[in-house]
Amino acid sequence: MTLFGLAAFLFATASTAQSENWTQFRGPGGRATAVSSQTLPADIGPENHLLWKSAVAKGHSSPVLFGDRIYLTGFAGKKLTTFALDRKTGKTLWSQVAPYKKIESMHRVGSPATSSVTTDGERVYSFFGSSGLFCYDVDGKAVWSLRMGPFDNQFGATSSPLLADDRLVMVQDHDNASFLAAFDKRTGKELWRADRTSFRRNYGTPVLWDVAGETQVVVLGTSQVTAYDIDTGDRIWTVRGTTRVSSNTPVIGGDGMLYVATTGGSSAPGQPTFQQLIATADANTNKLLEPKELPGSPIKSFFGQFDRDKDGSLNETEYETIREVFALSRSVALRIRPGGRGDITKTHVDWEYTKSVPRNSSPVYANGLLFMVKDGGVLTSLDAKTGKVTKQGRLAGTGTYYSSPVVGDGKIYFLNQKGQLTVITAEADWKQLATAEFGEDCLATPAIVDGRIYIRTVANLYCFGAAK
Repeated sequence: MTLFGLAAFLFATASTAQSENWTQFRGPGGRATAVSSQTLPADIGPENHLLWKSAVAKGHSSPVLFGDRIYLTGFAGKKLTTFALDRKTGKTLWSQVAPYKKIESMHRVGSPATSSVTTDGERVYSFFGSSGLFCYDVDGKAVWSLRMGPFDNQFGATSSPLLADDRLVMVQDHDNASFLAAFDKRTGKELWRADRTSFRRNYGTPVLWDVAGETQVVVLGTSQVTAYDIDTGDRIWTVRGTTRVSSNTPVIGGDGMLYVATTGGSSAPGQPTFQQLIATADANTNKLLEPKELPGSPIKSFFGQFDRDKDGSLNETEYETIREVFALSRSVALRIRPGGRGDITKTHVDWEYTKSVPRNSSPVYANGLLFMVKDGGVLTSLDAKTGKVTKQGRLAGTGTYYSSPVVGDGKIYFLNQKGQLTVITAEADWKQLATAEFGEDCLATPAIVDGRIYIRTVANLYCFGAAK
């Protein structure tokens, strides 16, 4: 570490008690909520309450802040980059390029720079799919890297890494070889790996839940929510009956409860068993099922995702796996109580809500309420204790929502894909306070630190706040 880097690190460490940090995707604890109650302007916009604006390499990763620095990733000029900006000015301090053999396929609106970095103020960790995990110091000097993949997923890898003490934790759910793993943050050495072979493609980031002194890694994906032990990777509990494909991140409320809201992927309950189909549809009598033997089945459209050995047919295990996933899949928001072990679907779920659930945007908790925005700008607020709707309405910004809302100073900020901002009051009978148009796509989630709100559009980073 250079003298400049050491000074920056010491400044960041010493000032942590006075200033806030936003160390991961969706900030402290993944709650998407400002730590302090400092005043934030509601009527922000491209020119209003703007402190600075910086052009950055295109990407969808969300801003992460520690001390006097902001960390992002980008993809420009066919280069995958991790870079740091000065928090006061937006000036780029350093940029590092991650090597790759091939840019993976991705969603049509996606980016290979979608995963957000995480940092402890001493090291910065970024992830670029099959290019792998990268660790840098605060000067941008490479410390270690770990190649991963290639991943079998036509829409790419988007989940962000998390830090838990000396561990770096991440999940990768794809059509094959899905896993949750923990790595030594100092060396990149793998500490444990939890097999998630039965899970298929998912895109959300886990959340860390402290339950009676035990840290649990909670992962949402493939029709269930699952918690793992941070020290061993052992499965602790499962809640079954969520959506088939998940892009959302759970949130832990100020009440200590876990909240999930997710929709994505069709469901098809009541499909015939493998043995029933073998008896009626196995035209070539090979005791396997080929696509042509499933002409009217919804399973045919997702055949490739569940054909694990890629032999062009489904055996009984492969078929029954997808049949169960389709049977369990549903759009749902729910609240889970801590303390469960094993299958806790019937014992620790307090309530469920199955209407107007978001596909990509994750929920936020504020003032005893759960807020979630569905594509089209349909905003629903639920009483967190009962799951009852307190209000539902349409935001000024309609369209698709990939960005998740953030909470600060009694306000909630929502950004849709087109860069339309809507600000509301964080209350049961919420009201719209302001709107703005950024005029370019926005898929990243904003960050709120020390009375400043940082918004990343596809090619720019904005800093807003009341003048000090």
